[in-house]
Formats: sequence, C-alpha cells, structure tokens
Amino acid sequence: MRNLIISALMAATVIPGVATAQSYGELRRDRQEIREERRDVREAQRRGDWRDVREERRELRDARREYREDLRDRERRWGRNDWQSYRSQNRALYSRGNWRAPFRYNSWRPGVRIAPTYYGQRYWISDPWRYRLPPARANARWIRHYNDVVLVDYRRGIVLDVIRNFYW
Repeated sequence: MRNLIISALMAATVIPGVATAQSYGELRRDRQEIREERRDVREAQRRGDWRDVREERRELRDARREYREDLRDRERRWGRNDWQSYRSQNRALYSRGNWRAPFRYNSWRPGVRIAPTYYGQRYWISDPWRYRLPPARANARWIRHYNDVVLVDYRRGIVLDVIRNFYW
C-alpha cells in the first residue's frame, strides 16, 4: 500500500499542475512523511537486510525531494494580478461566504489612513499565498474588507494597496 502511495506521489511530481502545494497543510504532511520514512530506514537497519535498507533510503530521498519541491513552490512570489486566472479555476476558494463586519463598507484608496478597527487581527488573511496574493512587505498585512482585499501598514494604519471585488 505504501509503495502504491509513493508511486502516485512520484507520478504527481512529474505533472506540475498536480504537484503544486496549496497550503501549509501539505508541507506539514510532507514533513510527517519524511519522519515516517526515517523510521522505516531505522527499522530496516535493525533487521539487517541491505536490500530493504537501500529501498527505504531511496524512498526517504524521494520524500525529501518532494518536500523541497513543495517548499520551493510555496515560496514563489506572486505578482499583483496572478490571482485572476487562479480565481477563475478555483471559484469555491474565492466565494464570499457568510462574512460580516460590524461596520459599513468603505471604498478606500491607497494612501488613506484608516482606524485600527478596520484592520484588526480578526480581518487578516493568514495565508495570502493560498489566494495567490503578492507577499506583504514588513509591517504590512492583507486584510479582507467585504469583497475587497486591502494591504495595510498595520503600524501606521495606512492603506498601501486595494484589490476590489477580489471575492465573488
């Protein structure tokens, strides 16, 4: 069973569309797989069969390679408009959902100073990579404001960038 899973994972790395990491969860699962493969190598070494040790080391090497590829994909820096084609393919991820705020909608422009209640930690987008947003610079965070996504300097409260109608 394990060999079937590993062969499926190896096939997935050949097809780039399938092998892209979508979340921190995939990286966590890859690290868990590496730990399991290390455990298998130690167990094979205890049994003493050199063929099993070689096969387990090969599987460990493949698991590490897959983790590095997923990590490299994860660290890709997205441009400002790279999310648009991704959104059309992943509509459920960008669906508005049941999102409510205790304040009215405001149409902000870059350079405007806003109150901390609008960009509190509860509105932060914790994983901007998941939505293919460009990385936020130091002291800045992407926040959700109704259907818009706003990049805010959270130390000064200044709007740095606004992407309107980001969510469906």
